[in-house]
Amino acid sequence: MVNLQEFKSFIVKPRKVAVIMHHKPDADALGSSLGLAAYLKKLNHQVSVISPSDYPSFLEWLPGNNDVLVYQNNTAEKVARSISGAELIFCLDFSSLRRIHELGAMVKESKAKKVLIDHHLEPEHFAEFEQWDDTAASTAELVYQLIYDLGHDDLVDATIAECLYAGIMTDTGSFRHNNTNHKVFLIAGKLVAHGANPHKISKLIYDNNTLERLRLTGFVLGQKLQVLPEYKTAYIVLSKEELSTMGSQTGDTEGLVNFGLSIKDIILSVLIYERKDGTVKLSFRSLDDFSVNDLARKHFEGGGHRNAAGGQSHVGLAETLKKLIDILPLYKDQLSKKN
Repeated sequence: MVNLQEFKSFIVKPRKVAVIMHHKPDADALGSSLGLAAYLKKLNHQVSVISPSDYPSFLEWLPGNNDVLVYQNNTAEKVARSISGAELIFCLDFSSLRRIHELGAMVKESKAKKVLIDHHLEPEHFAEFEQWDDTAASTAELVYQLIYDLGHDDLVDATIAECLYAGIMTDTGSFRHNNTNHKVFLIAGKLVAHGANPHKISKLIYDNNTLERLRLTGFVLGQKLQVLPEYKTAYIVLSKEELSTMGSQTGDTEGLVNFGLSIKDIILSVLIYERKDGTVKLSFRSLDDFSVNDLARKHFEGGGHRNAAGGQSHVGLAETLKKLIDILPLYKDQLSKKN
C-alpha cells in the first residue's frame, strides 16, 4: 500500500468504519469484506459491512454473514447512516464507484477517508489509500497482504482465514486459473495454518446446490450452449422467462460461462442473460492472451480482468447477441492464432 505508515497511524485510533463490496457480490467480494471486518473489530473499530444487493445463498455460511447490511427498502436508511457516519470507508473488489450503484454517490459525498482494496484493471483512483494490484489473484489475497504488512498476521484466526481462503479459492477457480502463482499458494497455506479448512470451504461453496440450480445447469448444457467454431467462441443466452421457469435464484448463473471454455479449441466463452428489470448482463471468459477486458470495455460498458470480465447491454437479448456476433469478425485474427 502507498502511504502505509500514514494509514497505519490513522487506524490506531478506534473509528467508525464501513466496508462495502460490489453489487451482486461473489465469494471474493463477500469473503474479503467479512475477513477484513473481523480483523478491524479486533482493533476495536466499529464496523458495518454493506452489500449493495443480495448474493447467493451458498455464501451465507461465511462467518459474519448475519451482520451484513444488504441495501434494500427496509435497510436503506441504516446503510445511508452507516456511510454518512463513517470516518473510514473500505471499498473492496471493485475499481469504480458505479459498481456499487446508488451507494456510489453516498461514498463519493462522504467526508470519510477511503481505502480501495482491489485487483481489477484501470481503477478510478477515488480513494486516499490504495491496496491495488492487478496481478493479484483475488481481493482476499490483498486483504491478507495488508494485514501482514501492518504487522498483524498474529491476529488472523480461523474466522478471518476461512473468509479470505474462500475468496482466494473461488477467484482462482480452485487454484486452476492462470492467475494462480506461488504467492497464492503461500498465502493459502498460511490461511490453512490459521484455521481455514479447504475441504469444508470447498464443499460449502461447490457442493451446496439447490435442485433448481442443477436443473438450470442441465438445461443450459443440453439446450442453450452454442458454438461458433470459426471464431473459437461458445455462448449461452438465457431470457428472464427461462430463468424464472427454471426457478433460478441469485447466483445460479455463476460459473455457467466456464463450461464453454471446457470445450476443445474454444478460446472465448460468453454468457448473456436477462435480468428481471429487462437489462442484459454479459459474462466473458477467455484463454491465453485474448483480453475480454478490452472487449467488454469497448463494446459492453464493462471490464474486469484479461481473462474474466463482465458487461451490460440495454438493447434486449436478441440485439445484444447480434451485436456480439457482429463484432467477432473484428477479433477473428486474435482468436484464430490461439492454440
